[in-house]
Amino acid sequence: MSRQPTGTANARRRVTELVRAARVAMLTTIGVDGRLVSRPMALQEAEFDGDLWFFASAGSAKVRQIRVNPEVAVSFSDQRRQVWVSVSGSAREGYDRARAERLWNPALTAWFPDGLDTPGLTLIRVHASSAEYWDSPGGTVVDLLDVARAAVTGRPPRAGENDQVSY
Repeated sequence: MSRQPTGTANARRRVTELVRAARVAMLTTIGVDGRLVSRPMALQEAEFDGDLWFFASAGSAKVRQIRVNPEVAVSFSDQRRQVWVSVSGSAREGYDRARAERLWNPALTAWFPDGLDTPGLTLIRVHASSAEYWDSPGGTVVDLLDVARAAVTGRPPRAGENDQVSY
């Protein structure tokens, strides 16, 4: 069954809303030995038009890994609202001073003490190829009640909303 364009637009809009709300992501790269490596990253641009932006140090392991294998995954989680998003795509590293100025947040000085003039400062751009989200309406209390009801009735709990979208 193919999705109507409206369904795709709604799914993309929902992914954007969920990404904006989460703001912190786990960026997963592929290590030179083939292992998956994840680390928390602060999202710098939450408009999410298919691209995600992160600041990094040009000499970091994640940047070296992206140069060797640009395929990455970025996951977002909002435990309070019981929402998860997974984005797959390809990353590239490069410094663009004008973009860095637009994206800069003063809180980043904790990692980059000289601000935009920090030696080796660079940007990682993740271009999404697909995204999937899980949204559990009603939150944890409703979910726990639903699980308890499922245990008694033998019917699986309601899964909430789940959708996939390509970019």
